[in-house]
Amino acid sequence: MKVEKNNVVALIYSLRIPDNDGEMDIVEVVTEEDPMYFIQGISGLPEGFEGKIEGLAVGDTFDFTVAPEEGYGEFDPEAIVELPKAVFQSDDIDQDELLEIGNIVPMTNEDGERMHGQVVEVKDDVVVMNFNHPLAGKEMHFAGSILSIRPATNEEISHGHVHGEGGHHH
Repeated sequence: MKVEKNNVVALIYSLRIPDNDGEMDIVEVVTEEDPMYFIQGISGLPEGFEGKIEGLAVGDTFDFTVAPEEGYGEFDPEAIVELPKAVFQSDDIDQDELLEIGNIVPMTNEDGERMHGQVVEVKDDVVVMNFNHPLAGKEMHFAGSILSIRPATNEEISHGHVHGEGGHHH
């Protein structure tokens, strides 16, 4: 069986990105103890990643680079916005804890779409948020191997995620 659309894939990998000096920094390692499971073609992973592993089989290794335009896109300066501090008021959450520099805050836009923003700066009455993906504008280098492949169930495909081992439990 090969990696193809609607197959559940389990894999391990290391992800490296170049730092400001061009040296490669490891930013994520996924091991056999906790592999990544996803449904090929509907995972939400970058097309550049899924395209590079398409056709691989169990035991195959991979070592490739995904350019920003095939990954999470270029860094968009317009995705850095100032929001009124009042937007972050809640009875359930301490605003000072929520608005610590570097925190990732889940939010909903005016169309009801969920998005995540990083707190960049807190001013007197506004919060500067960065809604770029953390890997936007980054060249990503993946190296790893395919551990298992199986057909996704109809339920997994309709839900858009893996159930059972390595997946979601309802």
